[in-house]
Amino acid sequence: MDIAVEGGTLYVEVDGPESNPALLLWPPGRCTLRVWDHLVPRLTGRFQTVRIDIRGLGRSSPAANPETQYTLEQYARDACGVLDHLGRQRCHVWSQSWGSRAAIAFCATYPERVVSAALYAANVDPADVPAQREGTKRAAELRSRAGIASQPAPAGIVDHRNPDEVAKATAAAGKYELKSVIDRLTMPVLIGTGSHDPNLASSRVIAETAPNAQLVVLDAVGHNGILEHPELALETFLDFHDALAA
Repeated sequence: MDIAVEGGTLYVEVDGPESNPALLLWPPGRCTLRVWDHLVPRLTGRFQTVRIDIRGLGRSSPAANPETQYTLEQYARDACGVLDHLGRQRCHVWSQSWGSRAAIAFCATYPERVVSAALYAANVDPADVPAQREGTKRAAELRSRAGIASQPAPAGIVDHRNPDEVAKATAAAGKYELKSVIDRLTMPVLIGTGSHDPNLASSRVIAETAPNAQLVVLDAVGHNGILEHPELALETFLDFHDALAA
């Protein structure tokens, strides 16, 4: 569905019964909401999933004013607008990689709307992209040796109506001081980061700083757990929620 927000229109997909708690899914950088396609069918027994193409990505409209609308603050307000449209006051959060930067901003700005947050590959420092690629390659080799088969990525994860907007939209993360807001993440937080992800150092600091956070290191995973090892990523996420419900 298309949902009108301030200065634009966002493409949103909602799956699962309204009787389930809402789960807001934040995608990795430069990815559309299609990146969650392989996991959503396995989540809707417990959640109603809410996926958003951020401004400029996927099927959402580009920013009318890039300086003010390609920001994590804007993406957080957009998420609130979508939740309001759906009649959802509160939600759980699951994010991956770049999406964890946007999710941190959302959770820190609107903690009253967040029940829990699973922030995968969370990082508040500048991204080391070459190290991410090398770690992902090394982790893939380890999984292959262990007999863990790779799975193809969902189709359409980098199909954008406005491809020239993607870099501008994702650059928003560099305009926000994430380190200064970690102590505002007062909800239960899971940090799930790969053993071969250079983000692990920053993830450890986040887990030590957020008041109610725990870190789980995903074995033989690089920078993008939901695509590299979706079984482990999902199992870790569901174990976190099982513990919350206990």
